[in-house]
Amino acid sequence: MHGKAEPSKEFTASAGGPDPLRLNRRRFLGVGALAAASVAAAAPAPFAAPASVSASVSASAGPRAATRPLFLGTYTSAEGGGTGVGLATYDTVTGTISGAGTVTGVANPSYLAVHPDGTTLYTVNEQQDGGVTAIALPGAGGGSPTVLGTRSTGGAGPTHLSAHPGGRWLLSANYTSGSVAVHPIDASGALGERTDLVTHSAPPPGPGQQGPHAHQILTAPDGGHVLAVDLGNDTVYTYRLDTLAGTLAQVSYARLRPGAGPRHLTFHPSGAFAYLANELDNTVVVCAYDPATGELTPGEPQSTGAGQAGGNFPAQLVVTGDGAFAYLANRGHNSLTRYAVEASGAKLRLLDTVPVGGDFPRQLALSPAGDLLFAANQRSNSVTVFHVDPGTGELRSAGVPFRSPVAVCVLPL
Repeated sequence: MHGKAEPSKEFTASAGGPDPLRLNRRRFLGVGALAAASVAAAAPAPFAAPASVSASVSASAGPRAATRPLFLGTYTSAEGGGTGVGLATYDTVTGTISGAGTVTGVANPSYLAVHPDGTTLYTVNEQQDGGVTAIALPGAGGGSPTVLGTRSTGGAGPTHLSAHPGGRWLLSANYTSGSVAVHPIDASGALGERTDLVTHSAPPPGPGQQGPHAHQILTAPDGGHVLAVDLGNDTVYTYRLDTLAGTLAQVSYARLRPGAGPRHLTFHPSGAFAYLANELDNTVVVCAYDPATGELTPGEPQSTGAGQAGGNFPAQLVVTGDGAFAYLANRGHNSLTRYAVEASGAKLRLLDTVPVGGDFPRQLALSPAGDLLFAANQRSNSVTVFHVDPGTGELRSAGVPFRSPVAVCVLPL
C-alpha cells in the first residue's frame, strides 16, 4: 500500500508509549542515570589503527592489511554492560578479533556508523534524552579516537543512524518517539545543531502498538531518497533530503501487513530491490524499489526458516557485495538464515539456517572484502565470526567468540 499522507514536523519529542515488543530491548533507558553520562569528560584509551581508516571503507581501496579496525556498540546503562565504544582489530585472514581499548564517556552507544571518508565514527546515545555523538578516528600513524561532541536528536531512544553519502548530513531514528532527525556534519566531522525532526503520525499504529517506533533510516543507492523504517506503524517512509537545508520532505510510504513490525531494510547492490526483516511476524519481504520516484513496493512475506512468530524476532539482513547471497540474524532461534538471491535481486530462496554460536544476535556486518561475517550477540556478550564461501555462500565458524559486554553492534572497517 502506498500513500502521500504528510507527517508532522516537530522540534520536541512526542511520547511513543511503552515498548510493545516484550523483548525488554529498552530496559536500559534509565532517565536520571543516563542524563548524567555526558560525553565530554573521559579520555579514550589508546588505539593504534593498523592502517589508514579512510582506505578501509571499501574493498577496492587497495591491498588488504593483516588487521583492520573494528568497533563495538553496547549499553553502558545495562547490568554487565560496557563503558563506551569498544575498540578492536580483526585479522582479515583468520577473522580473529583482538581488543584494543574503549572510548569511554559515551552513553549507550548501541548503533555505530562511519563517515563516507572513514575519518569519523558516529554513534547513537540510546536513552530518554536521545543524542548522537561524533568521534574522530586516528589515521595510519595511530593515536587515540577523540570525542568531538554530542547533539540532541530531539527524541527518545535513538536506535539507528547513517551518514548521507555526500558526507554533509547525519540521519538518525528515534525509536521511542517515532521520529527521524537530521544533523549537519562540518569539515572536521563534528555535528551541528539539528536541522530537521519529523515525527511519524500517519498511518496509525499497528495492532498492539502505542505509537510509531522509527527503527532505521538510510539513504537509497540512488542517493536521491532517504527511507525510514517504522516498526510501530508497520510502514516504510520515503523522503527527499534537501542537501542544502538539511530538511526532509515525504514523497511516499509503503505499508506492510498489520503486525509485521518492520525493523531493518537492506538494499540489493542493483538498487532495484530491498529486503525487509519483520521483527514481530517473523518474516522477510522482498520489496521492489523505483529510484525515479522513491516508491517501495513490498512483496509477499517469506519464511525465515527459524521457527514461529512469537519465538523468533528477525533483526537484520545483510547482502553480499556481488548480490548473490543474503543472511538474516534470528533472535530467539539464535541462528543465521542463508538465502540465495535470484532473478537479479527479485527473489530470495531460503537455503538453510546455521547456529550463530551466541544468544540473541542483534546485528550483523560483513567485512569490506565480504569474506567474513560478524554477529553481535546481545545476551551472550559475544561477537561470533564466520568465513563466507564466495561460491556457495556457506558459513564456517572462524573460531572462539570474542567476549564483549552486551554486544549489540559490530562495525568492521
